[in-house]
Amino acid sequence: MIYIYRTLLNLAIPFGLISLCLRGFKNPDYWSRWSERFGSASEEVRSNAPYDLWVHAVSVGEARASAPLIQRLIKEKPGINILVTTTTPTGSAMVDMMLQGKVSHCYFPYDLNWAIKRFVATVNAKAVLVMETEIWPNLISAVKQSGAKLFYTNVRLSERSYAGYARFPNFVQSILEQVDFFAVQGKNDRKHLQLLGVPAEKIAETGSIKFDVNIAPSLRESAEVMRRQLGQDRLIWIAGSTRDGEESKILAAYKSLKEKFPSLLLILVPRHPERFDYMARKIQRRELVCVRRTEDVAELSADVDVYLGDTMGELTLMYACSDVAFVGGSLEPLGGQNILEPCALGVPVVFGPHMFNFPDISRWTIKEGAGKMVKDVDELTDVVAELLANPSLRDEMGSKGMAFIDAHRGALKKNYDLIERL
Repeated sequence: MIYIYRTLLNLAIPFGLISLCLRGFKNPDYWSRWSERFGSASEEVRSNAPYDLWVHAVSVGEARASAPLIQRLIKEKPGINILVTTTTPTGSAMVDMMLQGKVSHCYFPYDLNWAIKRFVATVNAKAVLVMETEIWPNLISAVKQSGAKLFYTNVRLSERSYAGYARFPNFVQSILEQVDFFAVQGKNDRKHLQLLGVPAEKIAETGSIKFDVNIAPSLRESAEVMRRQLGQDRLIWIAGSTRDGEESKILAAYKSLKEKFPSLLLILVPRHPERFDYMARKIQRRELVCVRRTEDVAELSADVDVYLGDTMGELTLMYACSDVAFVGGSLEPLGGQNILEPCALGVPVVFGPHMFNFPDISRWTIKEGAGKMVKDVDELTDVVAELLANPSLRDEMGSKGMAFIDAHRGALKKNYDLIERL
């Protein structure tokens, strides 16, 4: 199986190059640093080797989740040398923004045997930490052959992912048995790993690092300033981390809600930066007045319908100055995005039915009364209308959200302790 896998990957190289070219039309950053995709680290990364720790975080979500753990390692272990790899340019930008030059960064190579071996040999890390569930056979084999420790953290393995891996049980087991330890988010993730052949003693259930949200006092102050800029007396509904296919439904819901709440402002924050310009045009075609965050308007006029969040790293700030939050990736079958940030800020959260990437978290959020799931755009409109019309309900759900987050904190410390032990 491993030889078939490696052969197929090598045959897929031209398609990988075509994919980079096509993605570059939406985000030109995909047109640069191609050598890193094939295992050739930058001069800066090579000069800083060997590394004490290599952390792989695929994109924005994983980079945000890994940042508190990395920051703690830097604080507790002065002089520690850390490399962070990401797959996407947006993940790279998030690493730069959150860790501000305290770590080295490089794009993660394609899982080609020769490329991965070259990269592993170059960075020469003592330990490798992979965020969530990036199971790459050549990466795992190369890391173990190098003698480094390999640790997976914040692991979530949905029913869909498990079903895919379970089609090749012997092959997957032979790969996973090389990993030293898994820190999983919940019981289902533990169960799925064990069904794939991972011994129980190699698994610890630590919860999700995303519960350890740190809300700085300065963020609250910045949110108050932003709220005054947007309109202190306006109701604000935010749709965050939205994906293709969802925005049309959200804009339709907004138009309907506007009839009942004439002063309502929609903050719309697409998940992917390459879609910012497209969304600005789409909003204007709907005959809605749009102002972009990058326009840096000192005070929003009352006739503005949509405030387009077209910056990186400010979604939390925008959640903090909103009355109701909808979290995207969930009205379409995309698996959902992080619903814990608005909960931590005391903002009632609404999400769609497709939360298969966060099954436990979405279920707990509903159970604790901190959020509501809607099945379609009509139900989304009704639920948001109910929340906008009822300040006491918003306050109650917001308080329950903060209590819910506080009750589940601790995964960060557990993961740090496990890394220390290993």
